[in-house]
Amino acid sequence: MIELLKKLFDAQSVSGGESPVMDVIEAELCGFCDEIKRDALGNLIAYKRGKSQNPRRIMLAAHADEIGFLVTYIEDKGFVRVTPIGGIHWFASCYSPVKFENGVMGVLVPDADAKINEYGAEKFYVDIGCSDRESAEKLVKIGMRAAVAPQLIELAGGRIAGRPLDDKIGCAVLIEAMKRLKEHSDDIYCAFTVQEEVGCRGARTASYAVMPDISIACDVTGVGDTPGSKHMAVKLGGGAAIKIKDSSVICSPEIVAELTKVAEENGIKYQHEILTGGGTDTSQMQLAGEGSVAGCISVPSRYIHTAVEMCDLADVEACVQLFVSYLSR
Repeated sequence: MIELLKKLFDAQSVSGGESPVMDVIEAELCGFCDEIKRDALGNLIAYKRGKSQNPRRIMLAAHADEIGFLVTYIEDKGFVRVTPIGGIHWFASCYSPVKFENGVMGVLVPDADAKINEYGAEKFYVDIGCSDRESAEKLVKIGMRAAVAPQLIELAGGRIAGRPLDDKIGCAVLIEAMKRLKEHSDDIYCAFTVQEEVGCRGARTASYAVMPDISIACDVTGVGDTPGSKHMAVKLGGGAAIKIKDSSVICSPEIVAELTKVAEENGIKYQHEILTGGGTDTSQMQLAGEGSVAGCISVPSRYIHTAVEMCDLADVEACVQLFVSYLSR
């Protein structure tokens, strides 16, 4: 899992520029699926044919994009101004190393006179080390994407931290599940979606192409186990989180019940999740065509949308096992 995550992390995929990570995912799944294709928006959909005479269409999804920045202006002194793509936490990103899509490095810093309560795009710039616009323009261009530099730190207790776990950890879960899945009656469509961080756009087009009977997303979810955190039943080390509701979706009760039953029957550690803020691709898959029975298996995560997102590898393994056990029924 660690080696797979390193490959996914190193392939920058700020929303709208996901092609590098899709190349990694396609290479990982080659030989494990009956068909792999990409649509016009950039979603990658891996298909495994079911053994049943009348298979259901089951769609899985994890978003492959990450939050980041877009170059908007280069100042006379070579400082690069950016606008956010997705939900940037400016305080958390402050004084972080930044990597542009062409490999150029810089640091994200606030204006010298910026007060913390004023932090936002208009008060931040990226210093790439240049002293004038001409030299800076040789390295970065208007419209170029960038993100806080990736990192993966192995911690005590089987936990890891870094970025972008959101949602490359979900991609890793589905890649591993597709590799392990051998016997299944239903047709499985595993979508690695684009532009989730800016409105679940990829999931919308992918789900209309698949028209699933059943949909299950895999994404990160917050926890309530850190000092001062909001009350929430989910915790690191508590197992796979079976979503009941978030701010974008009420999951189908039957899929919640069935995933819970599968977890209990197979001895898979699980917990139930109600997320009061935030949403996932589940919301779009649920509404495709005449609608589908929809749910989500979440990876419990701390410090989401920072450079030190954290999860427990035992929870990650529980998510993989739950997907495989459910799909094998």
